[in-house]
Amino acid sequence: MTETPKIIVLDDDPTGSQTVHSCLLLTRWDVETLCLGLRDEAPIFFVLTNTRSLPPEQAAAVTREVCHNLKIAIAQAGVHDFLVVSRSDSTLRGHYPIETDVIAEELGPFDAHFLVPAFFEGGRFTRESVHYLMVKGVPTPVHETEFAKDSVFGYHHSYLPDYVAEKTQGRIAAAAVERFLLADVRSDSRDRLRHLANNQCAAVDAETQADLDRFAADVLAVAAEGKRFLFRSAASLLTALAALPPQPVAPEAMAKYTRQGAPGAVIVGSHVRKSTEQLEHLLQEPGVVGIEVAVERLRDEGTQAQAALRSEAIAQAEAAHAAGKTPVIYTSRRELTFETTQARLDFGANVSALLMEIVRGLPPTLGFLISKGGITSNDVLSTGLALRTARLLGQVLAGCSLVRTPTDHPRFPDLPVVLFPGNVGDADGLATVYRRLSQHSEA
Repeated sequence: MTETPKIIVLDDDPTGSQTVHSCLLLTRWDVETLCLGLRDEAPIFFVLTNTRSLPPEQAAAVTREVCHNLKIAIAQAGVHDFLVVSRSDSTLRGHYPIETDVIAEELGPFDAHFLVPAFFEGGRFTRESVHYLMVKGVPTPVHETEFAKDSVFGYHHSYLPDYVAEKTQGRIAAAAVERFLLADVRSDSRDRLRHLANNQCAAVDAETQADLDRFAADVLAVAAEGKRFLFRSAASLLTALAALPPQPVAPEAMAKYTRQGAPGAVIVGSHVRKSTEQLEHLLQEPGVVGIEVAVERLRDEGTQAQAALRSEAIAQAEAAHAAGKTPVIYTSRRELTFETTQARLDFGANVSALLMEIVRGLPPTLGFLISKGGITSNDVLSTGLALRTARLLGQVLAGCSLVRTPTDHPRFPDLPVVLFPGNVGDADGLATVYRRLSQHSEA
């Protein structure tokens, strides 16, 4: 068996760890912090760049800074064998090819870069180079879903070679994309992998975890021979590359991490339809108190509204906690319009800043914290809780990571925090996670 190289994941939001466990998530990327990840005993670690929330120029700059520091840290840590993964969205939103281009410039040359967007826990798979999302039990090409209409990362193709041609503006023609179909992935791909060169773009089919397990084994074998590969993937490939055993504590038993069996808090920033549906189900659960934050006031009234919204939400959260309830703090669901993409991004940053002020003001005796939305979750870790690193304990629900703050955290030591992506889980997903972490308080 080939020894697994250190897998370095640059994650454009903090949910890419949603299929692994027992590893470090880094919210900073100075050389010293990167060395912590490189020297950690786990075969994989994540650098939470959060670039999906940034405009293209900033995303490129952050990625370049991470890669520059990685080169120094890799040398300092004495790591000789590593793989780099640009982890992004399983519904094809994100800064492609910007991030893979920068990684190739800084850490290359690579023989190939692979698009592997399959994420089985979320119902996303690739067949005949077409990427699908299960919508109410029906396999739906992703370009027909709401995600393809994203105002920042929209696209028109589910057939990955056409997606590549669209996103690279023709620099990589559809016909130039190597296609690893299911028949290829399920047989021996090693000879074909050996012949890839010059950062060849390749699209990889996968319908099951076993498909990626087989493909990853071939990739690792050929990489051990000296070939250098880069990956643009969703989370399921990481499971295959890291080859971890089952997580130590089962998802249904994770209430053991809840501090003193106390009630928790939930922060919902994501606006996708699935998040709103899950929020509606959660608000029907016993023991929760809904607290709506009218974020349109930030757009209409500016910064003067921020302090008032913060004070109101924290006061309501404290009252709920004192009554033994779990406050569910959510942004108003109305779809707001903006004149420019930049105005939308700026508003999103202001909303996140407000939510993080609320997180910092939550009662220190919380039993747990659930963060709904990828960008929201990143901000909770890096800004709200001001973490440098967090230890991933495992998944409390398929695709939903549970991390724990360090024991020496000044306000929330050993606090279990759920990173719940916006577009993951069924209608009861958020309620299920709440119930799993509330078992002690309900007993």
